[in-house]
Amino acid sequence: MVDKTKTANLFTTLIEKGTLKQDVYKKTFVAFDLLKTGMEDLVLQYNRLESKVSKTIPFVFRDRSEFEAELKFAGDTLVFMMHTNVFEMPRDHEVMKTPYVKEDINRSYCGVINIFNFLSDSFKYNRLNDIGYLIGRIFINKDMHYFIEGKREIGFLYKSFANAKMTKQSASEIIESAVMYTINFDLLTPPYDNIKEVTVQEFRAALDPMQIKTGKRLGFKFQADIN
Repeated sequence: MVDKTKTANLFTTLIEKGTLKQDVYKKTFVAFDLLKTGMEDLVLQYNRLESKVSKTIPFVFRDRSEFEAELKFAGDTLVFMMHTNVFEMPRDHEVMKTPYVKEDINRSYCGVINIFNFLSDSFKYNRLNDIGYLIGRIFINKDMHYFIEGKREIGFLYKSFANAKMTKQSASEIIESAVMYTINFDLLTPPYDNIKEVTVQEFRAALDPMQIKTGKRLGFKFQADIN
């Protein structure tokens, strides 16, 4: 015989969890639109510069899709990508220990926006072997609160999850910090011993279409870039 109470509890849980995830998804989508707007505004400010030099250095925003946006400047491209799924933070994560989350465990469910750094030439010359780097990821919950995991300038934007709310201003701060980090994240020459030998096949393949692998830290452990 079917336990109607058990079935009712199943449906209640299904509806509650589904509603929560839909809410988090919608808030993350709003946050992503704020980031897109912030990128557009930053490009407009750059275009107002009177410097002749600035006219020769690109600073371009491209809205690629609902879930992807691109900011190209100097020799770099930042790609912001919103994940379409909602995640719960691991139990051992620092935010799970905060009073804010303990007060309401549903606050630990977050949407994620990843920020990747690529060399612009990687796309321009279709260098499919080139390497991009995840320089930060933004977590947004049902309250539109956020926190950031990231490198250097981006990581320093980590604020109290309980108090940091995604707004137009905070979105602009995130974008500017990502750009600043990228500008300071320079392309390094790989160790000589790593590239002193090359086969004829590798050399011919590299000529068309420029498939020599390039990355800002190629030949070095990215983990060494801790701060």
